[in-house]
Amino acid sequence: MNRVNALKKLAFETKGFDGFLLTNEFNLCYLTGCPGLTSLLIPKSGKDTIYAYGVNYEQAKAMTKGFDVQMLERGQNLMERIAKQARGSKIKKLAFDALSIEGYRELAKGLKGNTKLKGRTDLVSELRKVKDTAELELMKKAADLTSMGMKVAYEVIKPGVKEYEVAAEVEYAMRRKGSGGVAFDTIIASGVRSAFPHGGGGTLLGGGCTDRKIQNGDLVVVDMGAVYQHYRSDITRTLAAGRPSPKQTKLYDIVKAAHDSAFQKIRSGAKAKDVDATARKVIVDAGYGDFFVHGLGHGVGLEVHEGPTLSSMSKDKLTDGNVVTDEPGIYIPNFGGVRVEDTILVQKTKAEYLTSGPIGLGPGS
Repeated sequence: MNRVNALKKLAFETKGFDGFLLTNEFNLCYLTGCPGLTSLLIPKSGKDTIYAYGVNYEQAKAMTKGFDVQMLERGQNLMERIAKQARGSKIKKLAFDALSIEGYRELAKGLKGNTKLKGRTDLVSELRKVKDTAELELMKKAADLTSMGMKVAYEVIKPGVKEYEVAAEVEYAMRRKGSGGVAFDTIIASGVRSAFPHGGGGTLLGGGCTDRKIQNGDLVVVDMGAVYQHYRSDITRTLAAGRPSPKQTKLYDIVKAAHDSAFQKIRSGAKAKDVDATARKVIVDAGYGDFFVHGLGHGVGLEVHEGPTLSSMSKDKLTDGNVVTDEPGIYIPNFGGVRVEDTILVQKTKAEYLTSGPIGLGPGS
């Protein structure tokens, strides 16, 4: 309930709302500790109400404390139910984190013009940026599992092995040690595919690995993450299958220098865009600025991409308790790419690596 109280203070005392409706699955899990919920209505006065369908109703009652848990009947109009509850709680200014257009219209109709609706996706995300002690313990466990998985990648990557075989081995290894799944589709991108930052994949395209056999001399970008009790981690290493060429080694050394220089700048009070600029300068000065095509990093937590953002456009300032990635890269079309990434805890005086695992281009380097 401490997180709910923090949201109440921010939304009600600071922003002037008298009700908050949450439907985003990650925000619901963050505030209640329970997955699978449908929505949560938090009034300024009255009981905080969880809505769950029958399939998750008993779980919601067992896993949450201090909430009124109500079961939704099949076919029941959720927004009508919430609107009735909001009217009963005399909510006049209701914030919400995420609603479809249809959901917004149904809720507005049910409120009958007596309540103002305002989307505020930022309020919970602001709270989620700073991890508490309990969250950090889970994230450290996720990071340990991720680092262990990367060790397996270094052991199995060699010429003749297929990309999806590498993914299967690292995911199996993490599962055996306690991972709740993968933080995102594992990327194993070899050869010219390593020049695609996401491996040319994505969920709709079949993920970040293919049936391509890794060839001798390939660069192989491995991007992966474990999940532990809903919290995630993220790591990337670039390996060479066989002995790396001088150009491959040069690119790796530049990216690793950019990664290390950014790490030295990650601390509480630093502007996120300045950390990005530090890494970017290393790559620009080496003559490869046009091939660093994304921001330096992002926050990690219940989602693998959340605030704060480390990029040239970011307005975020880092603070104690942020968990972010440091992942510079160089991607040269028709040649290959290099990325080095770690998940990092921001602290007052210096940063702390949460991920570790092997480093370098591999045994042949």
